[in-house]
Amino acid sequence: MATGKRWVNYVLFILTVISTFFVGFLWAINYLFADQKLEEMSNLIGWQLIFNPVLVRLSLIYSVSLLVILLGHELGHYLTCRRYGIQASLPFFIPAPNLIGTLGAFIKIRSSFTRREQLFDIGANGPLAGFFLSVPALFFGLRLSRIIPALPRESSILFGEPLLLKIFVRLILGPVSEGQDLILHPLAVAGWVGLLVTSFNLFPIGQLDGGHVFYALYGEKARRLSLYVILALVVLGFFFWAGWLVWALLVYLLGHKHPDILAEKTPLDIRRKVAAWLLLVVFILSFIPAPVSGSSLRDFFR
Repeated sequence: MATGKRWVNYVLFILTVISTFFVGFLWAINYLFADQKLEEMSNLIGWQLIFNPVLVRLSLIYSVSLLVILLGHELGHYLTCRRYGIQASLPFFIPAPNLIGTLGAFIKIRSSFTRREQLFDIGANGPLAGFFLSVPALFFGLRLSRIIPALPRESSILFGEPLLLKIFVRLILGPVSEGQDLILHPLAVAGWVGLLVTSFNLFPIGQLDGGHVFYALYGEKARRLSLYVILALVVLGFFFWAGWLVWALLVYLLGHKHPDILAEKTPLDIRRKVAAWLLLVVFILSFIPAPVSGSSLRDFFR
């Protein structure tokens, strides 16, 4: 990538630092004051809240942790491309005014793949790196998280729990009763987002990481799976979370078929086949059917 064009990457990264910091500020307020009533917080609202050093520190923890996870994911792709001599851009980060402060990051690959192992390694190393960075963030963040009396459901946003989060909660905090709520530390929220991004990217379709891996494994057979995956996303959107419908549309518009590779008939070795099973385990541990509860298309119709 020409040095003169890298300013776009830098500007987007700085904007993503800002957007994730401000979202981290909201997660920090939720972490510290979730169990306080509004009238009890009235004396905290104002400039002293904005410059509260504890809130600023927690915001930085969320922003830095999440950006490290996302950067690790993209560097997994980028460094593998460099190892194979494949041209790729630096990561493009996407700032966004949403509940996590970003829409993730991506790199542009400008060379064709010539061998299956190239395609597999580039597709696999990103989510593996992101997952293994998310795990300690989630684990140590849970050790700092709080359990409080259950909040009124009509005033709360409930977030889905991936299987790995449920396992860690049992190991670290023990059973959480129905009369209690778990308030995640911002570090744990960053780990939660990392798992969400990992599971998004592991869907076996098109230019997603899972699409690269699945095509490297099965070649032409992977094309037949594409429409079934889009259909599965639509079903998930209707019953679990409407955001899956947007994801299905994006995958369809960006191209749900995978381009050919030159040496398509060269089989993968046993090490990569084992890595494929590891990626399946990663997906199972990370996948969240309803990242935000009560927000399916069926719920909107109700």
